[in-house]
Amino acid sequence: MRWKMVRAVVRADLYRLIKTRDYWIPLLILGGMFFVVLPVILLGAMSFVKETSAVAQIGDIIGTLPDSIQNNIRGDDGATRASYAFAVYLLAPIAIIVPLTISSAVGANSIVGERERGTGEFLAHSPLTVREIYLGKLIASLIPGYVAGIVGFGLYSIVVNVIVGSQIGGWFFPTAGWLLLVLWVVPPFIAIALSLILRLSARVRSAASAHQASSLVTLPVILMSYGVASGLLYSPVISASIAGLVAWLIALALLASGAKSIRRERLLGVSGDL
Repeated sequence: MRWKMVRAVVRADLYRLIKTRDYWIPLLILGGMFFVVLPVILLGAMSFVKETSAVAQIGDIIGTLPDSIQNNIRGDDGATRASYAFAVYLLAPIAIIVPLTISSAVGANSIVGERERGTGEFLAHSPLTVREIYLGKLIASLIPGYVAGIVGFGLYSIVVNVIVGSQIGGWFFPTAGWLLLVLWVVPPFIAIALSLILRLSARVRSAASAHQASSLVTLPVILMSYGVASGLLYSPVISASIAGLVAWLIALALLASGAKSIRRERLLGVSGDL
């Protein structure tokens, strides 16, 4: 494995992505909607309209949860505890969904886009091995989503601390569970989806087909993210650690075999299975 060659593929793909404004601007808007606008609306509504029956009902529901869950939820009254539960647990899937959506959109166009732009022939006849091409494409697809996730996580932390922290008595976010989620769980989740999406991108005939197929891949991973969020309710650190470990094992297994999906004839568009 020649990492210099891998870095060259990553740089070329990221440079092309940065130059394509109509591609990354909508993705930034998506991240802003989920990490900033939506939390501000939901948490702000719960914080400033405490006397509504809906907020009271949420507080009552939290009061019926097992003690092991209630011990992880902070707040002196039902409305504050409801805001804390929303901020720390119920909105946790956005930390996976947004980076996954952005990286999936980039990865779906990664291989098939080379054929449509006419640059697949250059890659096919380059000294790069198929493993180097595959790994370079995967890293170039993972970086935009993960960077957007880290930046969005920072903005979300500010929103949560400003709105909910003022009710609890100070800044408290990020929690240990969220740190593990972002640093330990999110990367393998993205890698799992990308390892499958790149296989599809190498096989389909058009970028439109790749994007449609990628949605079928990301949906199960999104459902898995809600499962991880549910586990955070019981034991944030343990649940995130176990979920991350399992996800890393799956991701490594898929990545080890993923390079086989890329063939030079597929980059040229002459493979019989396209």
